[in-house]
Amino acid sequence: MSSLDRFAQHKLDDLKRRNLYRSMAETLREDGIWVERAGRRLLSFSCNDYLNLTQHPAIKQAAQAAIEKYGAGSGASRLVTGNHPLYAALESRLAAVKQAEAACVFGSGYLANAGIIPVLAGPDDLVIADELSHACLFAGAQLSRGKVLTFRHNDLDHLRTLLAGHRAAYPHVLIVTDGVFSMDGDLAPLGDLNALADEFDAWLMTDDAQGLGVMGGGRGSSFSGNSQVPVPLQMGTLSKAIGSYGGYICGSAPVIDLIRNRARTVVYSTGLPPSSVAASIAALDLIEREPAYATLPVQKARAFTHRAGLPAAQSPIVPVIVGDEQKALDASRLLADEGYLAAAIRPPTVPKGTARLRLTFTAQHPDDAIERLADIVRDRILVH
Repeated sequence: MSSLDRFAQHKLDDLKRRNLYRSMAETLREDGIWVERAGRRLLSFSCNDYLNLTQHPAIKQAAQAAIEKYGAGSGASRLVTGNHPLYAALESRLAAVKQAEAACVFGSGYLANAGIIPVLAGPDDLVIADELSHACLFAGAQLSRGKVLTFRHNDLDHLRTLLAGHRAAYPHVLIVTDGVFSMDGDLAPLGDLNALADEFDAWLMTDDAQGLGVMGGGRGSSFSGNSQVPVPLQMGTLSKAIGSYGGYICGSAPVIDLIRNRARTVVYSTGLPPSSVAASIAALDLIEREPAYATLPVQKARAFTHRAGLPAAQSPIVPVIVGDEQKALDASRLLADEGYLAAAIRPPTVPKGTARLRLTFTAQHPDDAIERLADIVRDRILVH
């Protein structure tokens, strides 16, 4: 064994010892909810395809038509020759959905956050993040080379204390948070966060990866509760409820123009394939035409939590926290034996001691299957 192989094997052995080893299981997604894995057909509750649009005929047709007209790939970065005509249409649609002046699309949500934050915050600035923010928000904050602080999850008093103690020392302060938290499914108090940002002349940025398409009539978490919170920086992805691929940021025209010019993950990344962009446009059109359809994932999640005796779901994401890594793996296997796919989520994705099943609900999950899943979780997993 070379020293490199010994290094890798040592790390792998340690992960296995702590029940943190991960492997990629080949999974055939038959449609929006059923999968085939290891020879078994399972009903999946581990997919972010909340509206089941990855398999929707109109979305697939739009992607196929784009390939026929524009080709399989974009050919270069957007600033060279990769800015095919579909980009303008998608960015216009996203800006309209988010009620913003402009939008910029990225190759993925991770690339978006890795590129946006270093444009807005530099070595002399401060980034303050909710402690449960998605990993790519922290990656972008670290790439900014600025000072990074965290506030306790959804704790407005703690955030106020940090702002009062540190704001004066930095030219610019950026507050970042998920709109819908990806592992807990709860919502950020965006109205109060935005008010705090205004009070201290800070800028609020939300990652709405889990909100677009299913919250606020499909517009996302900034529009929950029948009102809009004027968040100046609304970031999100096109790979979850939208059913395609990519990331975006919506904001004012000057901010978006600056991001197009300075975000390294735009400047130095090949543009998205035309098929992905066309699929996203078609999905946004469908959500606008059928707003009632966009409400189904949260309705089904709430039906599950009510029957399972869990706190009412705030989003399509419901955590079933069991604590121990091995218990999470055992619970996942139990559900697989019952015909359900429910992945075990372990550290470092979630804090130590909070290993869980992360259940995600989609528009097309059958009600009787949800009831049976709730009974199994209530009677055979949560009782231990």
